[in-house]
Amino acid sequence: MSHHEIHRSNRVGWLRASVLGANDGIVSTASLIIGVAAASTSHESILLAGVAGLVAGAMSMAAGEYVSVSSQSDTEKADLVLERKSLEEDFGFEQRELAEIYQQRGVEPRLAQQVAEQLMEHDALGAHARDEIGISVDGDARPIQAAFSSAGSFVVGAALPLGMAWLAPVNLLIVIVALSSLVFLVLLGSVAARAGGASIISGAIRVTFWGALAMALTAGVGRVFGVVA
Repeated sequence: MSHHEIHRSNRVGWLRASVLGANDGIVSTASLIIGVAAASTSHESILLAGVAGLVAGAMSMAAGEYVSVSSQSDTEKADLVLERKSLEEDFGFEQRELAEIYQQRGVEPRLAQQVAEQLMEHDALGAHARDEIGISVDGDARPIQAAFSSAGSFVVGAALPLGMAWLAPVNLLIVIVALSSLVFLVLLGSVAARAGGASIISGAIRVTFWGALAMALTAGVGRVFGVVA
């Protein structure tokens, strides 16, 4: 009887970026729309603010992810350069260092030495990158891909409350955008938790709570400044 386990750790990177982008798109755009609407402006002004928020948010997400992932990639490359230099200068020391790492993980000393020798004969830099530094020699950081993925998921998320604002009558706009956005957040949290193998209820509550808080605070600010104006 075959035994097959489904691990989800490999989904962490793209799942984090997608959920973060979509969540920010829903929350920031809905909050902006509700805040502007609470200030008693026209329907056209509300939609214009929503579109501006969508464009600005998508560009911000793309730039942020690109800079963040590029910095990660630069750091990993610098570590690999140092490790390659160490291997060239003192191969024996690096081999003993790798064996000690395996011993600390519970491998018997003699076997740890044999494993270190064989792995370094096959790919010395790869073995040290993986087991000493904790990165891949090939590098998993893709700045351009991260930027487009983040911006794309933001646009999808932002389009949901913006679409509801476009369809809703002005007198019901705040209620419709707020309630529909909360529904979208519940679905997003549930799908993300499902994909990551976590509790669906916890995932939905976590995402929805912070989204509701952001919208409530923004509505309060819009109401205050609308009254003052």
